[in-house]
Amino acid sequence: MSFVTLEVEVPSQFPADRVFKVFSDFDTIAPKVLPQVFKSIETVQGNGDVGTIKTFTFGDAVPFTSAKYKVDALDVSNNSYSYSFIEGDNLIGILESISYHVKVVPSSDGGSVFKQTVKYNCKGDEKPAEEFLKKEKELYENTYKAIEAYAVAHPETY
Repeated sequence: MSFVTLEVEVPSQFPADRVFKVFSDFDTIAPKVLPQVFKSIETVQGNGDVGTIKTFTFGDAVPFTSAKYKVDALDVSNNSYSYSFIEGDNLIGILESISYHVKVVPSSDGGSVFKQTVKYNCKGDEKPAEEFLKKEKELYENTYKAIEAYAVAHPETY
């Protein structure tokens, strides 16, 4: 089994706890702000804690239709969250799973940095193409920015 790792970092003007709170509502916000990417996200087992299983139905802007992921770790006090896609056509036929670790860290200016490490766990020696990885990184960055914009537009909630 081989691995490919992708690192994403997006600075924010908002404090780490606020950014983490917004991303805790990802399932609700993402389909609202990026319906072309996320048609729906539904919990099929659990209550959001470790072990929870969710299904994604993707929109027309991505080459996937659906996926299933499970929550691997959740540490609200450290603004971190880990999950893995374990089924779906987003595994592109060559991946065993895709593991994500998200951590929001404070920055010296009072804002924060959204850090996401994505580990593509390949079934064999075949790995995702560089162009695929580039598009994935852009998608993650654009998703972050859209969710942050939603939070700015809804200060009463976030």
